Amino acid sequence: MAVRLKWVFLVYRLPRDPSTPRIALWRRLRRLGVVQVADGVVALPLDARTKEQLEWAADEVVEAGGEASLWVAEAGSAAQERSLAERMAGVVAQEYVAIMTAAEEAAQQTPASRRRALQRLRRELRAISGRDFFPPPEAAMARRAVEGLGGAREASA
Repeated sequence: MAVRLKWVFLVYRLPRDPSTPRIALWRRLRRLGVVQVADGVVALPLDARTKEQLEWAADEVVEAGGEASLWVAEAGSAAQERSLAERMAGVVAQEYVAIMTAAEEAAQQTPASRRRALQRLRRELRAISGRDFFPPPEAAMARRAVEGLGGAREASA
């Protein structure tokens, strides 16, 4: 029998007004790469970092007048676990495709523009990889596209 992942779930409810805490929480959760399980329920694969990040998010919810709790659990079936992982991988795959498109567009620009694009795309790759728990094939493709942009920049210098 395959070992199943443990997940950390954040279950939360925030007041609608003011909207600023809701927006700040949504942005934080997006940066973390959570999968939305249901309204007010998000999940990440369990490790010390993800648990701590969701603990901080829960504290922010409570400070904003809401309710929050963390749960550690396993998916009820391998199919449910696969579904969560595939949803997470699908989101980051789209981000990697956007990186590849930007690298292709930057390759057609001036050397100075390519240099700026290369720096920006490397930063974006680092940010995405921080929330890429189940790397899709697009991850390697995006890295190659950015590295190729770096090679094109060096060749034109």
